[in-house]
Amino acid sequence: MPNIKLDLSYSGITEREISEYESKVQEIYNNLNEKAKDKNEFVGWLKLPSSYNKKEFERIKKVAERIRKNSEVFVVIGIGGSYLGARAVIESLTSNFANMFPKNIRKSPQIFFVGNSISPNYINELISCIGDKDISINVISKSGTTTEPAIAFRIFREYLESKYGANEASKRIYVTTDKKKGALRELADEEEYETFVIPNNVGGRFSVLTPVGLLPIAVAGIDIDKLMEGAKNAQFNYSDSSIKYNQCYKYAVARNILYERDKTIEILANYEPKLHYLTEWWKQLYGESEGKEQKGIFPAGVDLSTDLHSMGQYIQDGRRNLFETVINVEKSKTDIKIKRDEDNIDGLNFIANKTMDYVNKKAMQGTVEAHVEGGVPNIIINIKELNEETIAELIYFFELACAISGNILGVNPFDQPGVEAYKTNMFRLLGKPGYEFDKKDKK
Repeated sequence: MPNIKLDLSYSGITEREISEYESKVQEIYNNLNEKAKDKNEFVGWLKLPSSYNKKEFERIKKVAERIRKNSEVFVVIGIGGSYLGARAVIESLTSNFANMFPKNIRKSPQIFFVGNSISPNYINELISCIGDKDISINVISKSGTTTEPAIAFRIFREYLESKYGANEASKRIYVTTDKKKGALRELADEEEYETFVIPNNVGGRFSVLTPVGLLPIAVAGIDIDKLMEGAKNAQFNYSDSSIKYNQCYKYAVARNILYERDKTIEILANYEPKLHYLTEWWKQLYGESEGKEQKGIFPAGVDLSTDLHSMGQYIQDGRRNLFETVINVEKSKTDIKIKRDEDNIDGLNFIANKTMDYVNKKAMQGTVEAHVEGGVPNIIINIKELNEETIAELIYFFELACAISGNILGVNPFDQPGVEAYKTNMFRLLGKPGYEFDKKDKK
């Protein structure tokens, strides 16, 4: 049984409207299945939960255990899909304050992420935070030449070699990269770093369930066997060819119906702080996949009820070109009962003996109703609870829906040509050989 249930009752979309897309969606899904057989197409994620490399998977678990034993800090170096997916899963399934716990309580290294910006302050402050603690790093890059992670790796490689010496440092550097080619692969082979493979047919934003995400997730103490089992269940559950029973297809179609109604912004909303980075991953997945040819729904995100005191005003009364997709976690891992206060200075005795999760759910219900009344359609994604199986299912759900939705939109959801524009200008301004200079840049 799926752990995800889609609720379109607040969307203004009828089942009849959804059903009109049935033949189109079936054609798209059949085409994806055909492409998945071709290792040159970026559709390897489709069958990944049932066909991943089992030997490498077992090696990931062994390496993760080694890192957990010999390192107090684990630094993950990557950007985009080499960063957001792992962080999304780790923060969804561990304590909000995991890095602050003493090691004997935490039972895993502090995990930090770097190479996702070019801020010197961030790197210097991270190095100060690490201090004299034992550290291992995982650099993730298919080419090894992506600017942000390449700079960070250069700095942390030097840091490790200065701290441990070249030989010991090489045992604390783990590389996730291309199987055969690229600058990082060449360096890893030369220095004999332990390596893991980024599959050629899986793009970065679809790579959470490959070694890209699995090694950091395993180091965090998360059960990756359960994670892959949840993904495998999702692969089975969302292979149903009938749009009537396929929640994933419905979500993809609903987004496009709303887009045709000039709802050009989708806000992913959650009521659980643990899901903040899932939203960040989702933003990359849909923004990079659909934002092409002057088309696409702009993906945004809010953390509620926090952002109801900031963005809530705009959502309620601003331009009516947006819709919300709300992730509702049905069962909270923990709860707190609100006690009665004799003085009742805050006037909250009317919720005495109720739980915080109950109040949170009512805040969600009240907000959905208010926003719908204000002209903002809402799609609700109900998930049973936060655990390895449900998070993996949600990841696969969003990936498949993204592929379907992009094809309905009429774009290729697996490339990202626009990402190169800023790099070209940056390299020109920095004076990289092979990039032309304007006269105003020559000094």
